[in-house]
Amino acid sequence: MKIKTITALVLVVFIVPITSISLLAQDGKIGYIDSIKIFAEYQETQDAERVYRQEVDQWTAQKQRMEQDIVKLRDELQAQSLMLSEEKKKEKKLELDRKMAEYQQFMDETFGDDGVAARRNKELTQPIVEKINLILEDLGKEQGYSIIFDVANANIVYANKALDLTDVVLGKLREMQ
Repeated sequence: MKIKTITALVLVVFIVPITSISLLAQDGKIGYIDSIKIFAEYQETQDAERVYRQEVDQWTAQKQRMEQDIVKLRDELQAQSLMLSEEKKKEKKLELDRKMAEYQQFMDETFGDDGVAARRNKELTQPIVEKINLILEDLGKEQGYSIIFDVANANIVYANKALDLTDVVLGKLREMQ
């Protein structure tokens, strides 16, 4: 499972009509960052990703154990079907249904949209996002930027490399360590 939240993070995006962009370019500075590069190169993000990956691996191992239990129980039921009484078949079927329900609940609670994995990912990345947003706000105010785009999330068809603030943000993040 890729860390969708980290790579798809919206750091700073202003929605400005196209006609306003040309006015901003004349009246103020426009800059952009590449949040994917920032997250890939910033050590704190790499550490958070390592922690997250370890936890996801544990949840995945638990998921696989549950799947193996279900397959084993299903195979036993099929193999013993002719030898079991109707009552024993019902018991095994109920046990299989219970394990499948437990598995589905685990999957929903762990890997669902608002599951443990998503909450943990947010918990690990939120402090980093807040640092980046603070740096971007300071850069915007101190250096007179009217707008800063994130090329990972905005539709930019052309951008002057001189406007790229990615390395500046990375440098400031590293200074904060």
